[in-house]
Amino acid sequence: VLALALALLWAPWRVLHGAPLAELSGDQDFQLFLHKNLEFTRKIKGDVAALQRVVCDTFQLCQEEELLLVRQDLGIAQAPLEQCHSRTFHAEACFSQIRNGLRVYQGSLAAVRELLPGHAGLVETLQLDAANLSSNIQQQVEDLGLATVTFPAEDRDPLPAFSSRFHHQVGGFFILANFQRFLETAYRALRHLARL
Repeated sequence: VLALALALLWAPWRVLHGAPLAELSGDQDFQLFLHKNLEFTRKIKGDVAALQRVVCDTFQLCQEEELLLVRQDLGIAQAPLEQCHSRTFHAEACFSQIRNGLRVYQGSLAAVRELLPGHAGLVETLQLDAANLSSNIQQQVEDLGLATVTFPAEDRDPLPAFSSRFHHQVGGFFILANFQRFLETAYRALRHLARL
């Protein structure tokens, strides 16, 4: 299952080589933005991984495959990023989806903060970092004069009401796992743009 998931995550990146962004590739400010935010995204990914280890060590919730049935009951969805790895890749749409997803995870991390009060400082730092990365992207979109793309809001509440302590623990596990996958996709999109 893990190999299939990794293959599905990697396969769309092979089609990005034809992405129509040549007009941005020579812009030094854009390249600086990409490199700074690649590093920032890598830092955020490291902090999410640290919290994932805490959840694993504290609650023995380490393997996603073991929790898939509970996940279905919780209704925790992955923030969409299909515009960042589709055949019709456009920077504007991808940046908009990254910003929207960062806002979703920024809010969802409140459940993790409640779950891990001893690590509230790290969770709050992650929330601030998600807000700052979203703001950096918004500023770059404005600086480049790119169109802002708005996607319909998800009908789901990003923070489900957990019916038990165990569901809260599993919910925190999946919020972090989804955020990590989201960041990996966002990182790949930024890295791809930096290589154009």
